Amino acid sequence: MRCFTVTQPSPHPAASFAVSRTCAAQENPMHIGLPKEIKVKENRVALTPGGVATLVRRGHRVTVQEGAGVGSGIRDQEYVDAGAQLGSADDAWAAEMVVKVKEPVASEYGYLRDDLLLFTYLHLAADRPLTDALLEAGTTGVAYETVQAEDRSLPLLTPMSEVAGRLSVQAGAYHLQKPVGGRGVLLGGVPGVQAGHVVILGGGVVGTNAAKMAMGLGAKVTILDVSHRRLTYLDDIYFGRLTTMMSSEANLRALLPEADLLIGGVLIPGAKAPHLVTRDMLDLMQEGSVIVDVAVDQGGCVETIHATTHTDPTYEVAGVVHYGVANMPGAVPRTSTFALTNATFPYVLMLADHGLDVLRGHAALQLGVNTHRGQLTYQGVADAFGLPYVQVTEALGAWGAQA
Repeated sequence: MRCFTVTQPSPHPAASFAVSRTCAAQENPMHIGLPKEIKVKENRVALTPGGVATLVRRGHRVTVQEGAGVGSGIRDQEYVDAGAQLGSADDAWAAEMVVKVKEPVASEYGYLRDDLLLFTYLHLAADRPLTDALLEAGTTGVAYETVQAEDRSLPLLTPMSEVAGRLSVQAGAYHLQKPVGGRGVLLGGVPGVQAGHVVILGGGVVGTNAAKMAMGLGAKVTILDVSHRRLTYLDDIYFGRLTTMMSSEANLRALLPEADLLIGGVLIPGAKAPHLVTRDMLDLMQEGSVIVDVAVDQGGCVETIHATTHTDPTYEVAGVVHYGVANMPGAVPRTSTFALTNATFPYVLMLADHGLDVLRGHAALQLGVNTHRGQLTYQGVADAFGLPYVQVTEALGAWGAQA
């Protein structure tokens, strides 16, 4: 039996576990499937050829759906050269573990089954049909967005939050143009004319990256957050170039009349986002102003937001342009695919090498488990729908006893 190790460019919370038990993977190789994303205009892919090559070297079998990487500029032959087998969607979904980027859409529900381990973004708190489908099928669904490290960071959500935060300003700046329905405001202004005002809800990863881009364009930026410590940090790192305010309804109502672009970046891990901007607040905003709600895949922090697509990204309510694309990073798939897989691959490797056994001893991955054998194992999703909740350790323990 041959053993391999993987050298990480920097320490990773998943790496030590994966490397320490490398040899065990050779005794129980796993079949891993990589289907093509079929969400509208979704061009990311969940594994790169480099990742496939590492899996194959460790004894695993990888089936890649033909064309899965084309949208990210990765040719089928690159996967073949890495040791993958090409096949159809049926072939990829027949694997023991399926690795995706976005949640399954309705046409993929038929692939769900009780011996499937699904590793992808799920965002179940805003998707009751998918939640029901996973529970009915008995699929073990591990969600990227709820994997949580000891420091409470979200290592698999962070890279896409960075991309989405930066894109939110680009999208907002574009839709502020008059020909596409906006106010006709240039965010950076010009000499003698004031810059546009960007108001950002949430000072986390999305908000910080949005602020960076907005300030880079020369916009006036105000960021609201409930954490005074976070606001102090942002004030320090940006040397007072942005305005920080405590997040409250009163402060938000005072800011809305002067906001040209409002960016929603509020996150409660795995749970439905709170509605901070209600329908009546839109009447305070200027006609042609723009809302970009990055939290839309968790239900949105704007009451009037609903998910849109890259094909038809905006709509208006009360004269305010709403941008609600739920897979924003899919617009820049080359960047997004490599940023995402840099973060997810060590966890893919652990799951491939050790299967469900690794979930019992890895706290970060345990928090990623949203469904298992027909049980809902994430509190935020259960609360969103009023469904019964089972602690993941209990669900996994019961499964282990039966197995």
